[in-house]
Amino acid sequence: MGSDSGWKRVLRGVLLTIVALFFLFPIFWVFLMSFQTNETILRIPPSIVFEPTLQNYVALISGKLVSNAGVLEIAFMKNLGNSLILSVVSVALSLLLGVPAAYAFARFKFRLGEDIAFTLLSFRFAPPLLVLLPLALYFQSMGLIDTYFGLIWVYQLITLPLILWIVRGYFEDISEDIEYAYRVDGNSWLRTFLKISVPLARPGIAAAMLLAFIFAWNNFVFALILASADKQPVTVGALAFVTASGIQYGQIAASIVLSVTPTLLLALYAQRYLVEGLSLGAVKG
Repeated sequence: MGSDSGWKRVLRGVLLTIVALFFLFPIFWVFLMSFQTNETILRIPPSIVFEPTLQNYVALISGKLVSNAGVLEIAFMKNLGNSLILSVVSVALSLLLGVPAAYAFARFKFRLGEDIAFTLLSFRFAPPLLVLLPLALYFQSMGLIDTYFGLIWVYQLITLPLILWIVRGYFEDISEDIEYAYRVDGNSWLRTFLKISVPLARPGIAAAMLLAFIFAWNNFVFALILASADKQPVTVGALAFVTASGIQYGQIAASIVLSVTPTLLLALYAQRYLVEGLSLGAVKG
């Protein structure tokens, strides 16, 4: 009996390893490509044995891309900074607006409350291309085209509904008796919210913040149309590696590694909050 159980554990471990290798291999291959030249990448048959080079990362950091057509000026680090500004500010603004709104939807029942909440959530359902043309015309008339303010405003369509619905579910899991006991001592709703509800909902807020940051960081369509190269994030800036002289695969791989690193580090740091927040926020007692 014990032998059968041991074989099952070994078999399960082998199968999980195979599945992990299958899904992680593309990431591993992109990482290897970032240390290769175009000639090495395009050789047939491909091989994991090569002489590594840092020239792709040097080109990205220095802003000078060497190709067959000469030296091309690129603004990858500027784009990386734009991604950081747009994602951090939009998520911070969404937290400022979304957390109190989530608490209100969770604790107070008012007319059309569910309809309003679902309308906000529907912004996540709508394909970006559906609202892109009206937004572009609207922004052009208001002078918001190619501005950080305009892009951050649009990013709320991505981040605010996500934060609102995840945090709302978490607030609903918190017992109202705890808040009631605190208010009996003479504390206001606002003080109860700040001192009791928000600390108890911290894991859910952290999970929502992480997911919203990842979605904002990965946004492509809005920034492509509503901003010029000076304001565009790294997802759009990567198009600079597709030149008339060819596609710079090594620089593209290096840019993927650098652009994924911030979200990966944030996810590793907040993974405990992510698992706890999503699980507790989704299970109703």
